[in-house]
Amino acid sequence: MWTARLDEYTLLYESIMKISYTDEFCHEFKRLPNKVQTMFRKQEDLFKKDNRDPRLHTKKLSGDPTTFSFRITSSYRALFYLQTDSKIIFLTIGHRKDVYRKNN
Repeated sequence: MWTARLDEYTLLYESIMKISYTDEFCHEFKRLPNKVQTMFRKQEDLFKKDNRDPRLHTKKLSGDPTTFSFRITSSYRALFYLQTDSKIIFLTIGHRKDVYRKNN
């Protein structure tokens, strides 16, 4: 019974959440190695189900309470902006040594 409710919630959450991607995100995504692109898609599926899933290692960025990052691999991160509870904008993606510099 509980699992059925969770599945219903997940389906409802996925249908409510709207995700968009900036031009910069799309450009940087195309430049990533294929393996990292594949890993992002897996993490993105987790994100769509629950953007607080602990496997994402989601972190709030300092200086802006609505901008966050999540881990793709040990070296790559995706940055996103939480516009509302149901609207998320992916800002950029890339190696962790570079991606945070772009956001400043």
